[in-house]
Amino acid sequence: MNRTTQSLIAVVVALGAVTGYATSSGPDGKDDAPAKAAARLPVERTSLLCPVPSASDLAETSYTAYTPKSRGAASTGKAALVPVLKQLTDVPQEGTKGKETKPFLTQKKPGEAVGGEESGAEAPALIGTADGALAPGWTVQQTTTYSAGTGRGAHGTNCTAPDTDFWFPAASTAKGRSDYIHLTNPDDSAAVVDVELFGPDGEVTSQVGEAIQVQPHSSVPVLLSTLADKQYPNLTMHVTARSGRVAAAVQSADEKLGGDWLPATADPAPDAVLPGIPKDATSVRLVAFAPGSDDADLKLQLASPTGTITPAGHENLHVKAGMTAAVDLGDVTKGEAASLLLSPTDKAVPVVAALRVTRGKGSAQETAFIPATNAAGTRATVADNRAKGSTLSLVAPGKSAKVKVTASPGTEGGTPATKTYTVKGGTTLEIARPPVPAGLKGAYALTVEPLSGGEVYGSRMLALPEDGVPMFTVQTLPDDRGTVAVPEAERDLTVLQR
Repeated sequence: MNRTTQSLIAVVVALGAVTGYATSSGPDGKDDAPAKAAARLPVERTSLLCPVPSASDLAETSYTAYTPKSRGAASTGKAALVPVLKQLTDVPQEGTKGKETKPFLTQKKPGEAVGGEESGAEAPALIGTADGALAPGWTVQQTTTYSAGTGRGAHGTNCTAPDTDFWFPAASTAKGRSDYIHLTNPDDSAAVVDVELFGPDGEVTSQVGEAIQVQPHSSVPVLLSTLADKQYPNLTMHVTARSGRVAAAVQSADEKLGGDWLPATADPAPDAVLPGIPKDATSVRLVAFAPGSDDADLKLQLASPTGTITPAGHENLHVKAGMTAAVDLGDVTKGEAASLLLSPTDKAVPVVAALRVTRGKGSAQETAFIPATNAAGTRATVADNRAKGSTLSLVAPGKSAKVKVTASPGTEGGTPATKTYTVKGGTTLEIARPPVPAGLKGAYALTVEPLSGGEVYGSRMLALPEDGVPMFTVQTLPDDRGTVAVPEAERDLTVLQR
């Protein structure tokens, strides 16, 4: 997904003003000099949206925001999360006269973590904007816990950037399960969104999901079962915006198995990495979908702490084009943390994939989701870590890699801490005790920076057990896209004499 909200045109203009270079042609119409390689500059503005956290009166929700310090970023900036402006009320919309809504959470400088809390079912969706020094890598985590009712457990999600295209394998309309897709529009004009569902036999026919109107500065929840003609245990959902842009996330709640947020998967690709399956997972279900016109044949491998292995009885998966495939892998980790690697057995066909992971047994079961994700790239951050309960999983599918992990100050105090790790190629490194800031008070963020070697993928599990239930949530660690590539071009500013 494209998290960068920087205007490339604005950057190029700024470069021209600062460096004296801009695109130009000589008298013969040809370029005077070849374009320089693209430079990477910090983004200047970022938007994030947090969905409505819960409909339960028992819900307790915390928010943690953090921006790592970035070289070359502006010296000042600001960031704030503001409740969405409900339609047809006395709350004015942005750009109109009247009082603006009061920010729920504000941040003044990079390198500091800030937090806030909400209780009950009245917590709204939030629209966040960061600019200047706060924009590059701005990360916000929303974590909700409640101990009773459908979906009881820990529901965590990274607040996400608005976009126009999202894939959600592992959705469901099964009996006893309630999946809602939350669509949030941050802009001044309405967005028009289509929601498509694909089951084991292909597209689920429904016109209810067509042309859903999401008004400006508002959030709309849609129950997936209202879009399907029957119950489907495993579905893939495709969300596209005909006009405008939205943030999209699925909240899944099960009467017996708890629930969590299902985030959008990485864009369709022939290979997929699903990092950080907990070592005590009692059940793991893989859901995959091939959105093109070709079937996909996938090889399944587990990157364990000691090397890459093939799970017995689940060596391959055939995914028919346009149809959702699912396979129960059971307790595939066998007591060791692992990551699932998908690759084509022959022809490279793009797929999307996600895991539904269950911990616990009997009436004390809880679930979370791990979507296929992008590599940590230059830098990745996950917020809302606690003194206890955070487990960091890093996997290097190819070459070995060296990474630096930094713990931010806490939301209420603490001194940053840093540690360096080596992730051996083809393995998953479970860090059961990641760095914790000295004198920690409150929650904090973890930033992962690959230093050398191959690509690294990662996730963080936050365990919040309560009354014997192993409540937990998992967030992946894709690159924070705090920089944008801007091509440089030269021109000869000499005045031509005629």
